[in-house]
Amino acid sequence: MKQLLVFLMGVVLLASCSSKTPHARYDIIPLPAQLTEMEGEFRLKNGAPLYVSLQNKELKSIAELFAEQIHLASDIKLEIQDFPAEDIPKIGIIFQLENLPELGLEGYTLSVAEEKVLVQANAANGLFYAVQTLFQLLPPEIYSTKKESANWTIACVEITDTPRLPYRGMHLDVCRHIFSVEFIKKYIDLMAFHKLNRFHWHLTEDQGWRIEIKKYPLLQKVAAWRDGTWVGHYNDTIGYDNIRYGGYYTQEQIKEVIAYAASKYIEVIPEIEMPGHASAALAAYPQLGCIKDTVYKVVGTWGVFDDVFCTTDEVFTFLEDVLTEVIELFPSKYIHIGGDECPKVRWRKCPHCQTMLKKHKLKDEHELQSYFIQRIEKFVNAHGKKIIGWDEILEGGLAPNATVMSWRGEEGGIEAALQGHDVIMVPTSYLYFDYYQSDNKAEEPLAIGGFVPLDKVYSFDPVPVILPDDKQAHIIGVQANLWTEYIPNAAQAQYMVYPRASALSEIAWTANHRKNFTAFHNRLQSQFKRFDYLNVNYFKKNQ
Repeated sequence: MKQLLVFLMGVVLLASCSSKTPHARYDIIPLPAQLTEMEGEFRLKNGAPLYVSLQNKELKSIAELFAEQIHLASDIKLEIQDFPAEDIPKIGIIFQLENLPELGLEGYTLSVAEEKVLVQANAANGLFYAVQTLFQLLPPEIYSTKKESANWTIACVEITDTPRLPYRGMHLDVCRHIFSVEFIKKYIDLMAFHKLNRFHWHLTEDQGWRIEIKKYPLLQKVAAWRDGTWVGHYNDTIGYDNIRYGGYYTQEQIKEVIAYAASKYIEVIPEIEMPGHASAALAAYPQLGCIKDTVYKVVGTWGVFDDVFCTTDEVFTFLEDVLTEVIELFPSKYIHIGGDECPKVRWRKCPHCQTMLKKHKLKDEHELQSYFIQRIEKFVNAHGKKIIGWDEILEGGLAPNATVMSWRGEEGGIEAALQGHDVIMVPTSYLYFDYYQSDNKAEEPLAIGGFVPLDKVYSFDPVPVILPDDKQAHIIGVQANLWTEYIPNAAQAQYMVYPRASALSEIAWTANHRKNFTAFHNRLQSQFKRFDYLNVNYFKKNQ
C-alpha cells in the first residue's frame, strides 16, 4: 500500500512515462561530455516542487530563472522550496551543490528520472549550465514569451558534463558600427544559451571611440563621431555618405552590461586598441601622434592607417589614465590591449621614436612595439590584471605575462604556446564571422570577403595536434570575431553570427573525438526552432 501511495503521488505531482518518445529529445548544443539515453520522461506539473538552498542567493536566482521561464511559456508554476536538511527528496526537481572536483567550476551532472530531476554541481556556474541543458531537453516552445501548448516533458537521461576549454568567447566590434545596450544584452543571452563565457567588447578604433573616459571628455565629444561612412566595399569607389555617425557607452551603461553578463556567468573583456588603430583618439588629442601641428580625423572608411600612438611619455600617461578608468569599471581578469596592424611608418620618421630606439638599445621598430606593449603590461599587471593581445605582439619579443589571441592563422598561437604563454585561438579562416557564410555572394548581405561556412567552423580543432602534450594546456580557449565594417544593424549582426556560433560552442565545449558534423546538423534543426521562438535572425540557406 505504501509503495502504491508513493507511486500515485509521483503521478499526480510530476511524472508520466513513455518509451515511445522521439530521438530528437536529446538535441542539445553543445553536445555534453557524457550522455546516456534512458526510456521514459519526466512531466512538468503545476505546483511541482523545485528544491534549492534558499540561503544561497545565487542558487535561488538560478532556480527562479528556471521557474520563471517555464511559467512564462506555459501554465505551469513550480513551487520553489528550501532544500531539506535530511536526504535528497525522492520526488521533484532538485538543484544541489555537491563535491564533484573532477567537474571543476563549470561542470555538472544531470539525472532525469520519471519521478525527479537531480542537478548537481560544484558551483553555481555549473548549475546555470545545467539549466541551459534542461531548457534544451524541453520542447522549443520553452523559449516563447507567451503561453504555449506543448508536451511539457523532459526526456529521461543521465548526463555528466564539463567543458573542454575554460575560455569560450564571442567578440563584438562596436566601433565601425555601434549597437544598443538592449542588443548587447540579447547578444549575451544567446552566448549564455550556448554556454559561452567570455564577451570580448572591442571599444576603440580608427572609426570611433565608444567608451566614456571621464578624464578625457574630448573622447566623447570628438573621438566618438565621424563625419561620414564609406558606402559599399572599401575596394569600391562609391564614396562617403556624409552622414555624421557615432555614439559611445556611458560608464553607467557599461556597468549595466557587466552586471547583466555576470548574471549569465559571462566575463566582459574590454579592448582598448594600441599602439595602432588610434585615429579616433588622435583626432581628439592630436598631441598623442607623431606628427606635430596636424589635424587628425576620425576615419570613415576601413583598413589600416599609418597614424598611430607615438611613444612619448605623454602617450603613456594618457593610456595609463584611460586604463585606470577601464580597470575600475571592468572586474575582468583580462584587459585586451590590441597590438595588431600597427604600421611603423610614422615611428621610422619620428625623431622621438628613433631616440627611443637608441635609448633602449632596440634593434628596430618591431622591438619598439614590444617595448610599448611591455610597458603597458607592467602597468596592467601592477593593477592585478593580465593583458591579451593579437598575435602581432609576438613581433619584437613577447611581453612576459601576455596571453596571445592568434588571428592570422594558428602559427602565432603555436609559437606562443611553445614559449609557455596562454593562447586563445581565433583564426580568420575558421572563426571570422564577418566573412561570407554562403558561396552565393550575390544573394548575401555585403561582407568584407572570405568564405566561412558552418561546416568549416565546426571542423576547427582549437588545440593543434602538432603541439607537444605538455604545451597543449596553454591553449586555454577559442573565440569567434564579429567585425562590423559591413554590419550596420542588429538584425544583420545576428544573421552573421547564427548558426555559426552554435558550431563555435561545440568546438569550445565538446571533446574533439565526440564531434560529428552530421549529428550536429541534425541537432541544429531543433536549434532553429528555438531561434524562431527567441526571435533570432539567423542564416537559413542550405541548412
